Amino acid sequence: MKIGIVNDVAMICTLLTSAIHDNTQHEVIWIAEDGQSAIDHARENTPDLILMDLIMPGINGIDATREIMASSPCAIVIVTASLDENADMVFSAMGHGALDAIATPDLNKDGISLLLRKLYLIQSLIRTPENDSNTTKAPASKSLREGRNQALIAIGASTGGPKALATILAALPDYIPASIVIIQHVDENFTAGLADWLDSQTHLDVSVAKAGGSIEINKVYLAGGDKHLLLNNRLCFQYTNEPAEYAYRPSIDEFFHSINQRWPGPAIGVLLTGMGNDGAKGLLTLKNNSGLTITQDEATCAVYGMPRAAVKINAAHMVLPINDIPVAIMKVLSQSFRQPVSHAQR
Repeated sequence: MKIGIVNDVAMICTLLTSAIHDNTQHEVIWIAEDGQSAIDHARENTPDLILMDLIMPGINGIDATREIMASSPCAIVIVTASLDENADMVFSAMGHGALDAIATPDLNKDGISLLLRKLYLIQSLIRTPENDSNTTKAPASKSLREGRNQALIAIGASTGGPKALATILAALPDYIPASIVIIQHVDENFTAGLADWLDSQTHLDVSVAKAGGSIEINKVYLAGGDKHLLLNNRLCFQYTNEPAEYAYRPSIDEFFHSINQRWPGPAIGVLLTGMGNDGAKGLLTLKNNSGLTITQDEATCAVYGMPRAAVKINAAHMVLPINDIPVAIMKVLSQSFRQPVSHAQR
């Protein structure tokens, strides 16, 4: 990969450059000391990946990410000294298209190792084709699976996901006759912070899915950790390392597949903005098994990768702007269960 580094601390630039050149085949093609310089460099010589500082004089990492994704899009990973203290800023940058975030690596083997692993994952994701050789058309299916069991809404997201997720959750009422499970590509160090941030954006209760925990109605669960989230035979949450070769854990595809295999009631699959093709095959399995499937449209995506991959294999019943997705979800749930939903404040 060709990499750009943005940081106003010379020592950090040197550390990152040395770690990349000494341990990988990647090439650092430019270094910028502030956000404006990064924007200019990206326009003139767009890299495969930018390691973007968060807090800088002048244009910060959030605004630089937004501008770069609009004018010369590429993969961007936020590099910050404190993950916890800057969580809100990190989620804002991810909402504008940053793919992930890491802590500034320490000057030791462990810190460098974490950086190198992140670069490997990013490279795997960038090289993942967005289309798929499986172009089989999905047969016509009903809007929801038959049965009067509890409904499950599964939402997958990656690049730009936090902002899109907040938009959907904020538009939902404080009671819905369903459970929501979110699979968001994010570093495990940010999972708890993302759950708290999403919880502040909605009337619904948002928490990290716990291994062995059951799924409750009117609750929102976020996949956590560095493993894939699944539903087991008892319809409880389970985490697993397999398949280990996936570029990102948790995998949206793996959770969608587990719903298809085990969930007995109505299922709605939603695939939002993101780089790569994770979730496309899983969404198709849901559609083929009478689940309702929705993808975000290109105009409102930060990166139209995963939704595009799903549309190409005919996995989506509906392709909608982000603001129309919660409306569609509530319409389907209301028709399915034929009961009013409350819009009272929590």
